Amino acid sequence: MSKKNTPIINHAVVRVIAIVGCDGSGKSTLATSLVNNLASQMPTELFYLGQSSGRIGEWVGRLPIVGRPFSRYLRAKADCVHERPSTAPDNITALVIYLLSCWRAYKFRKMLARSQQGHLLITDRYPQAEVPGFHVDGPQLAKTVGGSWWVQALRQRELKLYHWMASYLPLLLIRLDIDEQTAFSRKPDHKLSVLHEKVTVTPHLIFNGAKILELDGRESVDTVLSKSLSTIRATLL
Repeated sequence: MSKKNTPIINHAVVRVIAIVGCDGSGKSTLATSLVNNLASQMPTELFYLGQSSGRIGEWVGRLPIVGRPFSRYLRAKADCVHERPSTAPDNITALVIYLLSCWRAYKFRKMLARSQQGHLLITDRYPQAEVPGFHVDGPQLAKTVGGSWWVQALRQRELKLYHWMASYLPLLLIRLDIDEQTAFSRKPDHKLSVLHEKVTVTPHLIFNGAKILELDGRESVDTVLSKSLSTIRATLL
């Protein structure tokens, strides 16, 4: 899996505490606990910055008449992309992938707006432009090679979106480490191959030079929360 080495010009650091790690590492639990602990001291909000394909698929599936067939179609397209990650998708699939990235960028813009209003944002996941693939919160089309002029144009536009998002550094990025088997024991409904990819790639991401707090996701919830709060408060001083 190749890294994208295009230099990124940083914007100002934003009032964001980002939490990253493999599924099962405790991201959602920590994010919720941080909001509950910090909300009484300052305006604090939780943002989910994943690409939300599963949630969008569920929403589409609830649409009358065409919802279920279209949802199955989208899921089939997504499975095809994940099974053959380097193969250029067809034009429709490429458009769906690009729109999912646009949806992530839309949420990112909302996060920036709230940050500029003085709110502290706790984010579950954070986009990066170093390694391609939705599984590691990078640009999915950059994982593919070739394709029609339409696919190639969308690939470049998607990559620009991720470089733009990655240019905003969070105040602090908390990375929860975990091993593959522990992750699978906590998330048995997830594919082991996907968990392996996340466990392998995530520890090596530098998130454009962001300040990173490394924590062990296998430690107790209270220990992880205590260490996180201590570093956050020191960062905010």
